[in-house]
Amino acid sequence: MIEYQNILDSINQSVIKEQNKGTIASYIPELTNVDINNFGIHLQLVSGEQFSVGNSHQLFSIQSISKVLSLALAMSQVGTAIWDRLDVEPSGNPFNHLSLLELEEGIPRNPFINSGAIVIADILVSNLENPKTDFLNYVRDITGDNSIDYNYKVAQSEKETGFNNYAAANLLKSFNNLNNDVEDVLDFYFHQCALEMTCQQLSKAFFLFANKGNCLANKARLTKSQAKRINAIMLTCGFYDEAGEFAFEVGLPGKSGVGGGIVALLPNQFVISVWSPGLNERGNSKLGMQALEQFTTLANQSIF
Repeated sequence: MIEYQNILDSINQSVIKEQNKGTIASYIPELTNVDINNFGIHLQLVSGEQFSVGNSHQLFSIQSISKVLSLALAMSQVGTAIWDRLDVEPSGNPFNHLSLLELEEGIPRNPFINSGAIVIADILVSNLENPKTDFLNYVRDITGDNSIDYNYKVAQSEKETGFNNYAAANLLKSFNNLNNDVEDVLDFYFHQCALEMTCQQLSKAFFLFANKGNCLANKARLTKSQAKRINAIMLTCGFYDEAGEFAFEVGLPGKSGVGGGIVALLPNQFVISVWSPGLNERGNSKLGMQALEQFTTLANQSIF
């Protein structure tokens, strides 16, 4: 039997001693108010058991982790039609680069780079009656937690500084790969990224990807095939130009966000969420990456 709590305690003791905790994202001004010393882990087993350590119950901005949830909702809405407008290849570039988008005539490399997530946002704006409310209700529903909400200050901060996202959206529009008004799509997108969750809530939200498309309430949200596809994209594209390194070191499908969160999972076994707001030079949580490498090594559990 794996002693999960002992493993998490050991990781916590190891990581909090680190002097170099990375750098907090500054290009979204509201995120700079977070204490860099925060660190938390929450492990949710598919069997139902849960284990936590550190600041696992403190809210943080999940940012690009939300892209997996918006993709799941879009797939449940329109199915394989998504892939007429998106590819599923690693970009090899940072999340906000636009050069490939122009080169490849407005078809984003994958749903997790910003331009790809903006296309997903456009699909949801087209298919949901009240996009921001409906998306929030979807996340609340799959977690069974109605306390989850947007951080409206973060959303406003992103809107005021999101010039690169405006550029991406307008470039998509120029290639006829954005059906709605740029302002409407980005308003939804900025709120989506401004979702606030704890490590515990995040692990619950991603439970369906570890459980063949069924959420915590055992309700089917995706087909088994859709869950498999999303896990595959997380493995190959979930960390942008550091996706190969994460697969090499950790060996799990996962997704990062510039708020310092990382969520990863082993299908049929568990979901684990880590939060440490200091980022490495690639924009992923520095200590979060270390913690997850230690976890899969100590627990001897990964897809490889």
